[in-house]
Amino acid sequence: MSINGSGLMNSSSLSPLNRPPWVATTLGSFLIFTIVVDILGNLLVIFSVYRNKKLRNAGNIFVVSLAVADLVVAVYPYPLVLVSIVHNGWNLGLVHCQISGFLMGLSVIGSIFNITGIAINRYCYICHSLKYDKLYSDKNSLCYILLIWILTVVAIVPNFYVGSLQYDPRVYSCTFAQSASSAYTIAVVFFHFILPIMIVTYCYLRIWILVIQVRRRVKPEFRPKLTPHDVRNFVTMFVVFVLFAVCWAPLNFIGLAVAIDPGRVAPLIPEWFFVSSYFMAYFNSCLNAIVYGLLNQNFRREYKKIIVSLCTARMFFPESSNDAVDRIKSKPSPLMTNNNQVKVDSV
Repeated sequence: MSINGSGLMNSSSLSPLNRPPWVATTLGSFLIFTIVVDILGNLLVIFSVYRNKKLRNAGNIFVVSLAVADLVVAVYPYPLVLVSIVHNGWNLGLVHCQISGFLMGLSVIGSIFNITGIAINRYCYICHSLKYDKLYSDKNSLCYILLIWILTVVAIVPNFYVGSLQYDPRVYSCTFAQSASSAYTIAVVFFHFILPIMIVTYCYLRIWILVIQVRRRVKPEFRPKLTPHDVRNFVTMFVVFVLFAVCWAPLNFIGLAVAIDPGRVAPLIPEWFFVSSYFMAYFNSCLNAIVYGLLNQNFRREYKKIIVSLCTARMFFPESSNDAVDRIKSKPSPLMTNNNQVKVDSV
């Protein structure tokens, strides 16, 4: 599969690269670490929400959906990339290449759409709390998740018509070829990265402005205070967003620059920078579960319980009533106004 989009599989794209052995070893080790942490971490997230009633809320439906998006790449595309690294080339055929590229796109677009959904959910919860319960009922929340994945699939389908899912020997991956179509690449970067980032940024800015106003009592009608625990809950999802933006920004801006002037820009991009941007983007899929464990007390406690329960074969059972006391103690503290209720709950 050619890098420039002029064909499907040809000898130039399948020929091995002449690189020092340490490059393949480093990339392979990095990817193995990413796969292991991705699978274990995101399974911990999913089981934590399943087992712990405190974590079963509308907001965390999006967290589980994001974990599924991250898992997708770890169970199929990344292992194929690893095989490609070992063999210094793609020898798995066109079908596996197309499926791998499709699932990679599904994962990354699903991730940014879910992160956008989480930001909108937090915005509604904090800034429009009177309408929140109606907007995010269990039925509506499931409909939003379904809509996210439908839009994700719809966003991927044009790749098959443009012919942009191609094998790139520089990164040992069947992935989106940035130079396949300049107009399409610009559209992808805008609608799948820049626009969602703008929406998420707006939502979190509005939230933090309101939180700061409450804490500083800029508005006299706001009475209660935010606890440090409440602030950490806000920070958790904000950090997830920032890490995604940081990890994916280099690759997206490389694509944008190449699409604007392929002949002039593409030769100027160092191969090490291009490869690093790809593997940094791959690495993002294993970070979210780590962030939840570090910044969210409920997830951290549930992680510990799951790890311990692996030894007692109780992992698949929800928490018992013995945790009722903990549940009462960890209830989120609401922020009340005369006309509105500003709430903060767990991630």
